Formats: sequence, structure tokens, C-alpha cells
Amino acid sequence: MKNLKVVFMGTPTFSVPILEELIKETSVVLVVSQPDREKDRKGTLLPTPIKEIAQKNNIDIYQPINIKKDYQKIIDYNPDIIITCAYGQIIPEQLLKYPKYGCINVHGSLLPKLRGGAPIHHAIINGDKYTGITIMYMDKKMDSGDIISQEKIEILPEDNLDSLYEKMSYLGKKLLIKTLPTIIDGTNTRIKQKEEDVTFGLNITKEEEKIDFNMPSINIYNLIRGLSTIPGAYCLIDNKRIKIYKSELTNFKSISEPGRIEKIDKTGIYVNTSDNIIKLTDIKLEGKKRCLVKDFINGINIEDYLGKVLE
Repeated sequence: MKNLKVVFMGTPTFSVPILEELIKETSVVLVVSQPDREKDRKGTLLPTPIKEIAQKNNIDIYQPINIKKDYQKIIDYNPDIIITCAYGQIIPEQLLKYPKYGCINVHGSLLPKLRGGAPIHHAIINGDKYTGITIMYMDKKMDSGDIISQEKIEILPEDNLDSLYEKMSYLGKKLLIKTLPTIIDGTNTRIKQKEEDVTFGLNITKEEEKIDFNMPSINIYNLIRGLSTIPGAYCLIDNKRIKIYKSELTNFKSISEPGRIEKIDKTGIYVNTSDNIIKLTDIKLEGKKRCLVKDFINGINIEDYLGKVLE
């Protein structure tokens, strides 16, 4: 496949192993990424993870603000195929129709389940036991194209967003390289998605990051691990934001109003929910560094926090 001219479109770290594998196996002629937006402490713009890989490999990089208006440069590279993975913009129809092998997408769910920009987050938050990777042809609607191949992966109880991202990114690159030859020689399958089975995993909103302790403890536990480490689930204490990166379920029945801190020791902060107490173990109080609770309590008077309600 070394003669296959590929335009790759992606942005975050999830896409990195996939691009790296394509660079090894094909001829990547152009990398398209979202504009740089992250800044360091000095206010300097940082390159997207995908841009960094392109620069290291001396591959041309293109970062249009609006791909629907500025796509001609991609056509100018005359790609045989366009491959996208977590790019972050809707691809215009003019591009979808251009390459001889089409436009394909590496998506982080078992479509038609969890269409959208945050399928891995939502799979964990929903408490799903399995998720997977789908290689699909792209069409005008979001994540609605024909399925070419899929592979399932188990979501372990201890998985969080970071660990599942890493596993699925590796799975994605393997499945893509396995699937590409069938696309080129025309032996691949095309399976229509069943619209009646469609669910969505849209980008996480600020409101969805906030913990509601009126929920059952398992829902809170899944929310925390589904957002860890970025963006991180949070709640408020004394009008200060406290991010929660890790928690543990307990068998202790809640004995007070949801959100009330029942106990604090070196193993965690015990908080009432709608059913069982949940133990918060890895936190970051606004203005402080992230730490385990065993380190957090070294700098506080525990009595000052007991009985307070996390909102």
C-alpha cells in the first residue's frame, strides 16, 4: 500500500497512533487538523497532537478554520483516499465524492450506537460493558455512512477515559490497516446502518461535567471515570470548584442528604448519594494541585469539611 496517496484528517491524541501507522504503511501526502487553540502557561499556541506528528515526519499540514469553505487545497493533492479520525468538522460533499477509494472514518464506537464527537466518554458514562471501533464510509450526515468493518472491546470496571482511549486508539490502527486492502481491491463489505438502533454520543457540555449527587452512586462513579482526566467531573464546595478524577463504590448505605460529606480519612472523602455512599479518592480543589485525598487532608482540618454538602 506504499503507493496509496492518503490525506489524513484528525486532531487529538486519539488519532496519533492511526496516523503513525498510516505513515509506515502508505504515502501520507497531507495532514489536515483543526487550528491550534491550546496554549501553554506563557500564552503560546501549542500545535495539535496530529500537527506535531506531521511536522516530525515532514508532511505538509493544513489547518482550515472552516473546511466546508476551504477544501480546494485537499483536492489539489489528488488523494486516492481520505481517512478521518476525530477531526472535529463536518466534511463537505465535494470532498466526500472526490477520492477514487472514497472517504472513510475511524470511529470510536460500534455504530449505529453512539454517533457523535464523544462516543468513548459516553460509553463509560452509560455503564456500557462493551464498545469498539467502526471503519465506515462517510456521507453527508454525521457518522451515518455504510459500515465496512468493526471490532469490539470490553470496558473493564477500572477503565477510565484515558485508559480506554489508549486501548481503542491501538485497536483503531490495527483494524484500519487490516481493512484498507479490502477497500482498495473492492472486496470489502458495505453494511447499511439501522436507523432504529441509532444513539448519540455528542460532545460533552459544561453542564454534563457537573456531578449530581442525587443520582445513584454507580452513575456518579461512571461519570467520574468517563471524564477522567480531561475534562474532569466536578462539583462545588463553599462555591469553589473541586474536580474529581477517581472514586470508589462502597456498600455503605447513605444516611444523610445527597452530597453531604459523611466521613474523611486517608483513603477518601465519603459522600452520600441517592443510594450508597461513594468514596472520592483523587481530587483537585480550585487553586490547588491535584492530589490523592491522603495528601489533601495533610493541609486541612478535617472537622471543617465534615457535614458540608457538595453541590
